[in-house]
Amino acid sequence: MMSGRRTRPCCCLLPLNEDNGRFLLLAIFIVLYLIAGATVFSTIERPSEAVAHNRWNKILKNFSSSFNISIQELRSFLRDYEAAMAAGIRADALRPRWDFTGAFYFVGTVVSTIGFGMTTPATITGKVFLIFYGLFGCAGTILFFNLFLERIISLLAFVMKACHERQLRRNGLLPPMVRRGSSVSEVDSLVGWKPSVYHVMLILGIFAITLSCCASAMYTPVEGWNYIDSLYYCFVTFSTIGFGDLVSSQNAVYRYQGLYRFGNFMFIFLGVCCIYSLFNVISIVIKQVLNWLLKKCRCRCCSKCHKSNTRLGRRNAITPGARFRRNPISVDTDGNYDSDTEGRRLSGELISMRDLTASNKVSLAILQKQLSETANGYPRTVCINTRQNGFSGGVGALAIMNNRLAETSDSR
Repeated sequence: MMSGRRTRPCCCLLPLNEDNGRFLLLAIFIVLYLIAGATVFSTIERPSEAVAHNRWNKILKNFSSSFNISIQELRSFLRDYEAAMAAGIRADALRPRWDFTGAFYFVGTVVSTIGFGMTTPATITGKVFLIFYGLFGCAGTILFFNLFLERIISLLAFVMKACHERQLRRNGLLPPMVRRGSSVSEVDSLVGWKPSVYHVMLILGIFAITLSCCASAMYTPVEGWNYIDSLYYCFVTFSTIGFGDLVSSQNAVYRYQGLYRFGNFMFIFLGVCCIYSLFNVISIVIKQVLNWLLKKCRCRCCSKCHKSNTRLGRRNAITPGARFRRNPISVDTDGNYDSDTEGRRLSGELISMRDLTASNKVSLAILQKQLSETANGYPRTVCINTRQNGFSGGVGALAIMNNRLAETSDSR
């Protein structure tokens, strides 16, 4: 009977590539984030809820004994009042919910996915219509947000690149007297330059804070809220969370009513677009943190991992002669080459079934890029050093930001 030590399996043999590892880390991070948030909010808000519950029970008992009404009858009356509140009826005078102005406010909260909950359809016909109306309306609004993100990133890239050129010219690194329309432009020395993702995040964050502070300065005197409640309302609304505990423009009459409602609409519109763009930029930073964690947690226990670190390959790219090596090839997603021919198979080489299987490990981002190039009829030209600024590929809004930044830097 042969006895031998059982070797520990390498973690590289596990079916976990970089995309799946990033997804798993993000899922774990979200779960831990939810647990931490639930713990904090439960610690903060639970005592206040208990105090309010005890105070309300005392009020019910005092009212029942004072007016000789049973607790059951009083609770039944309160249920009717809650149903009236759900229908939009309040003790104080409020604006009509389903006139044209109220309905327009309602559909705005629907297509923007804010959904305050102050106004909801009560009829079967209205609920069925809302399903189809919200389906196309939300999809169209998300497309509008993506197009807005594309233009705001292009504007920021244009302004930041102009500032960068001016700084280089001031430091003597660029000729100061060259015009933009000349054949030899200083932009040629900045090919591939794109602004840092952290600078874009900082600018969007400052703009979002400024917009929220200005909106809160308007809501505080008009709605009668304190300034902290106004800031809280701005974030809940601009981020499309929409709890509905505080809702603007609900009173029947305001001083300078037309001007206030126009300002309310503009603040909500700009705030939602700005926070949407900021969330997408923050998601890129989170992706960079996940990539850093994956790189730190990468297995270093076998020669396969060390060889994959010394020579990194492209996605969907096979190194010529890889099928003749003893060790199997490793497809890495963070590869970077100086030319288009390096790292790709030459046209005269044969390809084995094993190499073909390895070459088909293409991510969703590569497939999306290929489909986009096929639909447009031409490939997008993305500079080689696009990874230096933090915008590295992406899907959806992330791909929009990366492509627009590359087009902005190339067009100039």
